[in-house]
Parts: sequence; C-alpha cells; structure tokens
Amino acid sequence: MRSGIEQLDAAEIAARLARISSLESGADEMAPSTPSVDAAVLVPLINRASMSLLFTQRAAHLKAHAGQASFPGGRREPADRSLIDTALRETEEEVGLDRSQVQILGQLPPYRTVTGFRVTPIVGWIEPELQLTLDPGEVDRVFEIPLAIALSPSHLIRQSAIYKGKRRHYHVVKHEDNVVWGATAGMLLSLQEALWQFA
Repeated sequence: MRSGIEQLDAAEIAARLARISSLESGADEMAPSTPSVDAAVLVPLINRASMSLLFTQRAAHLKAHAGQASFPGGRREPADRSLIDTALRETEEEVGLDRSQVQILGQLPPYRTVTGFRVTPIVGWIEPELQLTLDPGEVDRVFEIPLAIALSPSHLIRQSAIYKGKRRHYHVVKHEDNVVWGATAGMLLSLQEALWQFA
C-alpha cells in the first residue's frame, strides 16, 4: 500500500506541476552566466506499487559525464517541435521507450549546468509494463529508485567538495549501489519542492 508522497496519482502530480511558476530555476554553482544551449530530459515516474524514478547510467566510454547517473535526454535539435519532443526523442534513442508509453504531466524549472546547458526536465508518467532497448553507445544500464527515497530529505542531501581549487556544493542521493548527484540530483530537489510545496 502506498503512503505519503507515493499516494499521488498522475492527475494530482500534474496539478502540482502546473503551480510551480513561483519556483526558481536551478543552476550548478559553477554554471556559466552566458546563454546556455537548450536541452531537455525526461523525468520518468514508473507507476509501480511503490512508485519509482527511472535513471540511466551513462556509457563508460563517453567523453562527458561517463558512468554518471542521469535522466534520459539531451540537446534540442532543430527538427524538435518543442522541448517535450526533445525529451521524448532522446529517451527513445537512449533506452528505446516508445513515446506512446509516456503521459506528459508537466515540467520543472530549467536547470543550468556547468557544461553550459539549460536543461528543462519533462515529467512523464509510465505504466510498469515498459519494454526497453538500451543504446550501448550511450547507456550502460538503467535502474530505478523509489520516489519516496529519491525525494526524502534524509536521502537527498547537500554535500561539498573542492573542485578546481574552490569548494563546490551539490546534492546527492544514494540507494543500494546507485549514486545520483550533480545536475540530476538538483532536478530531484526541484521535483521535491514542486510535489511538497504545493501539497
């Protein structure tokens, strides 16, 4: 039986996402102030008995962010009609999830990354009978983290480290052998605020 935040259904999550105009855009502490490249990711909510979030682990051979956990997504292409189209296209390419299986619930404020992207997280509702085919050129594996854990203040925590001689603060969530941090964890913080602030 679901409890707490997991009791939310697709309609209630969509209603809360529609009220987030007051939330500030997120940004990495070291994100450049110059205009960013538009990109989008899909934040996939899996409608299991214990609702979960789907993540990818980026392929180890990639030049940028190799091996890191992320949501599926990427840069907006000229042919994309919208950022929603970008997120769905990239998700199809990376993990083989057909866009017909995704119910779009809304979006979170854009997040500016240290690599110069302005990423818009698109929240999608997915039934659990999903069939995935991973692109080994981009993704090593996928994994899920229960929503209640990913958004719990006791798990989604703020840490710091020295980077290029300066102390950098960032958020991180750990579950079993999986670690989500950086921009993706920053987007989780936005989702946490959206779902709890507008309860």
